[in-house]
Formats: sequence, C-alpha cells, structure tokens
Amino acid sequence: MEIQNYRKRIVDAKIEEYLKMFGAVCIEGPKYCGKTWAGRFHANSETLLHNNTGEGSNNIEIAKISPNIILEGAKPKLIDEWQEATNLWDEIRNNIDKSGLKGQYILTGSSTPKRDGISHSGAGRFGKIHLRPMSLYESGDSTGVVSLQDICNNQEIAKSTGEVDLKELARLIIRGGWPGNLEFSSSEAKKALNEYIDLIINDDLYRLDGINRDKHKMKLLLKSLARNESTTVTNTTLKRDINEKDNEDIDIDTLASYLNALDKLFLLDNDEPFSTNIRSSIRVKQSEKRHFADPSIACALLNLSEEKLINDLETFGFLFEAMVERDLKIYADSFDAKTYHYQDYLNREIDQVIELEDGTWCAFEIKLGVNAIDQAASNLIKIRDSIKENNGNYPKVLCVICGLANAAYKRADGVYVVPITALKN
Repeated sequence: MEIQNYRKRIVDAKIEEYLKMFGAVCIEGPKYCGKTWAGRFHANSETLLHNNTGEGSNNIEIAKISPNIILEGAKPKLIDEWQEATNLWDEIRNNIDKSGLKGQYILTGSSTPKRDGISHSGAGRFGKIHLRPMSLYESGDSTGVVSLQDICNNQEIAKSTGEVDLKELARLIIRGGWPGNLEFSSSEAKKALNEYIDLIINDDLYRLDGINRDKHKMKLLLKSLARNESTTVTNTTLKRDINEKDNEDIDIDTLASYLNALDKLFLLDNDEPFSTNIRSSIRVKQSEKRHFADPSIACALLNLSEEKLINDLETFGFLFEAMVERDLKIYADSFDAKTYHYQDYLNREIDQVIELEDGTWCAFEIKLGVNAIDQAASNLIKIRDSIKENNGNYPKVLCVICGLANAAYKRADGVYVVPITALKN
C-alpha cells in the first residue's frame, strides 16, 4: 500500500525484521501513537475493525462470524484493533500453521485483549512490538548527531550541538510525541490531550472489559499520577495524595484495579527496578517508577503551560525526566537493550539504567540544567565505585543527559554529557 506523508519510525526496522521471523506481527501501544500508520506502511492490504469515527463497523461482526473474509487480501494484511474480535488470533495462528509462511499479518491493538476466545498463546507464530509516542529524533526535534548505541558501546564523542531554549523544551514536553499533534501549539496540544483523556475515561475504559468505573475517581487518580510523575510512590501514597490534595477518598483495592485498567490501555509506561544482575551485597528497592506513556498527558491533567513550567522548575525537572526516559526506551529498544531505574536503601538513585544483551549495563542521570552536571556525574561515579567495591556488576558507562547543554562530550572523569536534542538511537 502506498502511504503518503508517513514519518518513518525507529521501530520500522524491527517490524521488517519480525515480518521475516514470524507469521504475524502484533503492534501494541496507546491509542493515537501511530500504530495504524506504522502497520499500514508495511502492509499490502488492510481491514479496520473500527472506522475513522471510532464507531464499530460491521467488520467486527464479520470477523466474529466469518473470520476468513477478514483474512483475505494481499499479504502482509493489516488488521487494525484486532482485539475487538479475539477469535481472529486463533484463526490467524491456524492459517500460519497451514501455510508455513512468514510475514502474513500485521495486527495492531490499543488494549490488552481479554483471553476469551483465545485458546493458544501463539508462541513462535506471533512477534509482539510495543510502539510508544514519537521520540524527539523521530519528530524532528533532535538532530541525532549522537547515537545512544555508540554511548552504550563506550565510543568517543565530541560534538558541538548548539544552544537549547528552555521555553522550547517546555513546548516539546507539553506537545508530546503524538504524531497527530506535531504541528500543534502548546495550547492546541493541551486541548487535544484533554479530549483524549476524556475519551479514555468515558469510552475506552468501559469497552476494555465492560466494567462501569467511577469516572470522577478515575480522573482523581489520573491527576494524582500526574502530580507524582517520575517518582516511585506506592498505591498507598497515591491514595493519601488524593485525600490531601482533593479532599476525597478512594478504596485502595479500587485504586489498584483502576491502575491495572490504565495499564491494559498502555496509558502507563512504568520503569521496573534494576537489581537482578548487580550481584552485590547492596540492597536495592523494588518499587516501579511511575510514568505515563507520554509526559504530555501529565501536562494536560495539571493544566500546565510553558510559563507555568518555567516558573516551577521542580515540576519541569520531573516532566523533562519523563520525556528523556520515553526517548531512551525507544532508542534502547532498537538495539534490543532493556531499560530500568535504580534505587537502593542507601537513598542513592540512577534515573535510567540500560542493560545490553551481554549483561553489561549503563547508568544515566537526567538533568535539565548544566549547573547540575557536576553533581550528577559525581553521583554516578560514587554508585559505580560502591557496587565495584562490593564485588558487584558495576555500570561500564556513565552518562548525564541534559536539557540545556550545548555540546556532547566525554568528561575527564569518563562521564558522558549529552543534550537530549542531539540524541538518536
């Protein structure tokens, strides 16, 4: 299929790779992040189970009654929002088993499907890919003169990258990485995201599993998550935050079930704790770091403008961290690296950990301003040396990702400094 004005994604290479490895590729991620367009770019025919208004079409009924009709067409065949007819999974698996061919189908889904109607996991037949909103490099807001993979491989870098404007960073955070919002102003992006959030609360959450949830309390939880973006707060702390900030209460079990529903819609993208491969006597905390799929969601929930962010540098810092970690996940995934965060019981933290396939790992601190680089580098060195002294698997690469730095370089102490607006995979 010929696709005009498609802005290529980093994940395109993985989609092509998986089409050669598996009979079907399943692209999952939050609504509006570009799954359909990415799938369409690699497909030769398509069936959309929902039309452009989001209303159900008779394709859903056809898929449930006569799935072979849906599977017809030039291969690879794109089936968008396949989870609306979960019986398609087994039909596709059977079709792949009969033909023995690779690259037959591309499925896209914006929620974790119910297991009803699925009898087999599809292991060996399906390859799953998680698509996030766009990174700054994909949206054209990073020059990409520095490669994250080169940094992780400890390559030398020394590049002038130019000045970065604080207001521009604020705009990029508020706008987010949603492909449809790239040309929006901050105020337009915020309005679009508020509509997005309302549609999730009023429609998608019910369609997920047919459960009626308290919309008001769901909105309170979302706002609490926004206030606690890029932190490791517990569910109990979220409950307390809602009580203190909004003077309302929510049952802890209800809160947990609501978080689970948001996770199934891929609206959350939390960082898991890193500890299993350190192998030292240092005790590491097991809390996840809270993230939305994109920091623009938090900005919309908190009604933040560029001016408000600039006048609240603490909040700015947390949301900048969220944007950088979104990008690092996208970049790291392209070379099959995994991302985590680190926090130990000595109250030491590493904002982002990237673990390579060979088990070596790299430690990243994220700082908005250049005045924090020295302290961040010192923090990384102390943690590395402490793990090393405890005979643990210490990080082989240390790096500070900045907002306002004007050059990418390696310091005399071996710590990299890289502006996020110069980074690519």
